[in-house]
Amino acid sequence: MTGKSNWQRMVDGELYIAEDPHMAQRSRRAVELADAYHRAFVAGESGARGILADLVGTLGDDAFVRPPLSVDYGEFLHIGARTFINCNLTALDVAVIRIGADCQIGPNVQLLTPWHPIEPGPRRDKWESGSPITLEDNVWLGGGVIVLPGVTIGENSIVGAGSVVTKDVPPGIVVAGNPARVIREL
Repeated sequence: MTGKSNWQRMVDGELYIAEDPHMAQRSRRAVELADAYHRAFVAGESGARGILADLVGTLGDDAFVRPPLSVDYGEFLHIGARTFINCNLTALDVAVIRIGADCQIGPNVQLLTPWHPIEPGPRRDKWESGSPITLEDNVWLGGGVIVLPGVTIGENSIVGAGSVVTKDVPPGIVVAGNPARVIREL
């Protein structure tokens, strides 16, 4: 292995072990900001959006996130303009998660970028990595959808509630099921 820190290996999309003081610090920051956002939102404080903007990598104009929100780091989560995210989004952002403009994300959605080696030895040794997730513009994810590492969901596509998306979805398609399968074109 190179002399890189595990944080840098994670950022570079390489295998890493999540035992790095910088990782712990960034993760703690994310938990604290997500909690502060939730409390400020519930209290109706005008500064809630500013807290959210500090937590995530980018927050588009008029984007709305209903708490609670769970992230690994937050800074690798990018939310496009006018996107609506309902409660209980889990965005495990060890790799970049890009959510386009005008997306609709139902409650209890999971965007999961981390993955672990198939081989038992490296997995036992706690090696992991991440692959980015992209939701292009005007994507709708129904409640309880799970999107796995490395998946891109094309513009204007819809994913039915409770689906598990294991591979890319082309633009303008409706998918549903576990694993998600094409239901029809739009």
